[in-house]
Amino acid sequence: MKKSYSVIRNIFAVIGILAVIAFIIGWTLYPRYDIYIEKSGLSQFDERVELLKASGAYASDTTSFEMRIVQNEARAKEIRDYFQLDTLFPANATTWEKTLAIGKFVASNIPHANQKKWPNHINAIGLWEYTKSVEPAFNCRLHSILTFELLLSEGIQARYITCMPEDEDDNDCHVVNEVWLPELNKWAMIDTDSGGNYISDMDGTPLSLKEIREHYIADTKILTHKKFGKGSEKKDWYYSYMAKNTYWFSCWGTLSYYQEDYEVEDVDRDSYVNLVPSGFEPFNIGGGNTVTTDAEKFWDAGIQ
Repeated sequence: MKKSYSVIRNIFAVIGILAVIAFIIGWTLYPRYDIYIEKSGLSQFDERVELLKASGAYASDTTSFEMRIVQNEARAKEIRDYFQLDTLFPANATTWEKTLAIGKFVASNIPHANQKKWPNHINAIGLWEYTKSVEPAFNCRLHSILTFELLLSEGIQARYITCMPEDEDDNDCHVVNEVWLPELNKWAMIDTDSGGNYISDMDGTPLSLKEIREHYIADTKILTHKKFGKGSEKKDWYYSYMAKNTYWFSCWGTLSYYQEDYEVEDVDRDSYVNLVPSGFEPFNIGGGNTVTTDAEKFWDAGIQ
């Protein structure tokens, strides 16, 4: 009997060792596609909003800059045909309806991951093919670049914007898209990463990054639309996360197809324009970058 128990123990010991080895191999070789945003962030929500409230006011300045969105009809048609975008929405869809359809398409097909291998071709078609042949997911920046090109190909004025925290030691920022809604004469933010999100006022009107920041500061209620669904007043991780990452903003002065596909040379990559609160020194920006406190000029730029 003792010998039988010994054999059983040895068998379970071997199984346990094999399970540990399998776990280590899986952890090492295969990427994790879970949401990277810290779940404990909600506990920091009040602190993050206080930072926004204490930030310097935006103010007109004499900084000279131009922001523009460049269309290329041949590339637009190529992208529309490749993705069959016109099948995602009816011909009479509004700009926001088209935007949501494209956003849902991207979010439902590509989850979040901090990819192990950087894509060789950072453009809509190249990124899509990357998810089919290399890794099935990627980070918020690549999400936003792909979504930006899809939106632009449908004639929607869009731009992807890096949303930055106040803390220089916080190495986590976020990248989202904004689209111009001519029907409402305003910008609206859309985020295809981590399942998809947008934020609206209590009437359901989608908000821009500028408006989201203002709502935090004014303690005005807003709705978060997880997976582009019905809005919720509940303060969740995304609600807190965006409070952290609306302290200052950065965007290319010119945005077009292949903007960050550096194998394509004939693209205007002039500089970034950084919108900061008065008295704030932006960090991790390179030479040739423009810094402004003029919020109205920054947010109104590029509208055609």
